[in-house]
Amino acid sequence: MAKLLLNADVGESFGAWQLGQDEALMPFIDLANIACGFHASDPDTMRRTVQLAQLHGVKIGAHPAYPDLVGFGRRSLACSPAEIENMVLYQLGALDALCRAEGTRVHYVKPHGALYNDMMREPTKLAAVMQAVARYDASLPLMLMAKTDNQAALDLAQPFGLQLWFEAFADRAYDGQGLLVSRQLPGAVFSSPQQIIEQARRIALGEPLVACDGSALVLSADTLCVHGDNLESIGAVSAIRHLLENLKLENLKSENLKLDSLT
Repeated sequence: MAKLLLNADVGESFGAWQLGQDEALMPFIDLANIACGFHASDPDTMRRTVQLAQLHGVKIGAHPAYPDLVGFGRRSLACSPAEIENMVLYQLGALDALCRAEGTRVHYVKPHGALYNDMMREPTKLAAVMQAVARYDASLPLMLMAKTDNQAALDLAQPFGLQLWFEAFADRAYDGQGLLVSRQLPGAVFSSPQQIIEQARRIALGEPLVACDGSALVLSADTLCVHGDNLESIGAVSAIRHLLENLKLENLKSENLKLDSLT
């Protein structure tokens, strides 16, 4: 089993309005997806979140979105590919400036909400996001949703020279196509820590997930997401970290036994 990195959406407060429990999440995650001001956050929140990530040795990712503070970036907007490219560049540059002020940098990009879902359904929007990342810094990995077949995304990324990180979700329900169930539908966000931990275990081991229509989904993922605005996910994150560490240890022991048998 390759190492499965744990990521979370953070830095989503806005001014006096507080959302999530970033201080509780940060000690357990590997990657922090920091909101860049379009769906949530503000310069002060962004910089504080960068500092918090540095304190815990967590890599920082830009979490750009549609310009939709009222809808928390979860409403699709009729944006052209050029508009999408520019809005991603704008947000990526803003967060990177604050990172540089703290002696660090943005390490990857993960779009948020409706922009993320739209780009997984519409190749022209995904290409616009890829072009923005490539023009800013082609060494930055782009995080996108793991599907049952990731080849189309890999083919699309090739001309841009981008590395892709495929992401699965511990706390979200999937439909039969391997896409996330709309948050407007009941059961789209898991409310049971046990259910979240079990889905994390299945993803880590490459075991089938059960989609909302009862079909089986096998996802090959590089990173596992938990949402900072879901209290049940925050409650489960320490158990997920413990699970991943134990699986990694078991895998290492198994590899050592194989080596011993050959010597």
